[in-house]
Amino acid sequence: MDILWIGLAYLLGLAVSLVSLPPLVGYLGVGFILSAFNLSAGNFLHELAHAGVLLLLFTVGLKLRFRNLLRPEVWAAGSFHFALVMSLFTVGLAAFGLLWKPAAFLAAGLAFSSTVLAAKVLEEKRELGAFHGRVAMGVLILQDLFAVGLMVIAGAGSVSPWAVALIVIVFSQPLLQRVFTLSGRNELLLLLGVVLTLAGGKLFESLGLSGELGAIVIGALLANHPRSPELAHLIWSVKEVFLVAFFVEVGLAGLPNVQALLGSLILMVAIPIKAIIFFILFLMNSLRARNAFLAAIALASYSEFALITAQVGVNNGLLPASYLSALALTVALSFALAAPLNRFGHGLYDRFEAFLSRFETARRHPDQQPMSLGSASVLICGMGRTGSAAYEWLRDQGKTVAGLDSDPAQLEACRAKGYRALYGDAEDVQLWADLRLDEIELILLTMPDLEAKRRSLGYLHKRGYSGVVAATSYFPEEDEILSQAGVNLLFNPFIEAGARLARLGTHALAGLGPLPEAEA
Repeated sequence: MDILWIGLAYLLGLAVSLVSLPPLVGYLGVGFILSAFNLSAGNFLHELAHAGVLLLLFTVGLKLRFRNLLRPEVWAAGSFHFALVMSLFTVGLAAFGLLWKPAAFLAAGLAFSSTVLAAKVLEEKRELGAFHGRVAMGVLILQDLFAVGLMVIAGAGSVSPWAVALIVIVFSQPLLQRVFTLSGRNELLLLLGVVLTLAGGKLFESLGLSGELGAIVIGALLANHPRSPELAHLIWSVKEVFLVAFFVEVGLAGLPNVQALLGSLILMVAIPIKAIIFFILFLMNSLRARNAFLAAIALASYSEFALITAQVGVNNGLLPASYLSALALTVALSFALAAPLNRFGHGLYDRFEAFLSRFETARRHPDQQPMSLGSASVLICGMGRTGSAAYEWLRDQGKTVAGLDSDPAQLEACRAKGYRALYGDAEDVQLWADLRLDEIELILLTMPDLEAKRRSLGYLHKRGYSGVVAATSYFPEEDEILSQAGVNLLFNPFIEAGARLARLGTHALAGLGPLPEAEA
């Protein structure tokens, strides 16, 4: 059976990817196919799915800053949204015949958005660290805290008095980071990450708390370690394979009858309403329309937690068993809708930008983008390792440089080094429309995401920028796409690093000493 669902997952994932849909839509389909034939994948699938979710949320924790939860666009918008949407769902479910208590309980589950889906789609686009990604993940972590309280109230599990002892974990941070450093790199570092993830999840579960919350907390304790990005990269492929099982398992929950199917379709209509409320609340907390829109669509889904609340309700006699299959289909359909919606989110915003931007408040936004770069003659978009190295080299050559990045944490690190680093999303058409580029002779696009570079080139071409635009490219197929988009110069870090190493080696072999910087 394991070979069957793994093989089907590959085939359907490949099929949907060929029509530009995310593979996870195919994985959901596998679950429904197996369910239609009354097939079960067994405990192995469940354990794999659970491990995948924990690893995903551990990587979210590696990029988390707890102070982000204290920002009003997170705690105020997240809390008000939960209260409002829960109230609306309670009234709606009661109108369909449910008693008030089970209606309120189920409504709470439906008010949540999927942490797993949002983290996955944001990570695929390299936007977990972007402003809108941080806002969305902050809201989801807040919802996870609400979920813990809800399950305690429902009697689904009791929190152990020993849970207060978890505060000790905070004080163990120096020890964890020391072990992190001693683990070196590659397989030992990966093994440490897996052990900490599973152990943290199990510890929280044993104390009556969410294992998912435990994975996030353990990851957050390692977030400020210099090797945390390396660990996140090592875990990436492992958790991607495990998460296939999660999406198959969601689909396996079963196919509903006609009545439940109608209920599922009605619930799907509510997803745009949830997203619109998020959009309005983010705007009220002074976000720009673009980030409010992107954060809102990242949250435009139902959570797998709705299935958990429904199961508890069925076990306690509050809900009929038919609700489970209806909710399973609802969650699966919301995933299938949200995945492509997020993939094309930037393009959707560009299409409706004139309309959506009308709703921005007049107050200064925390994600305000610059209009001027001062006296800078070179602009670097993407201030990671490549962008920072380029910044230092150009500055040493006497150039006046400015850097842009959408990751607030990255900007803090750059400013601590004395860089002129400003907040800016290179995929935002408004940035390129407002930014004064008269003095900019050279633009370097060092963002890792291909689509971000392609869109930036399109905006620059549309604006009529006449300077030189250079970009990093990691694969041959990217070269063709970026060349067609109008890039002047392509740089492959892997190829260029190998060529430079060879020049240095042959120069040293000839006994000529270090290669002059200009020739290296």
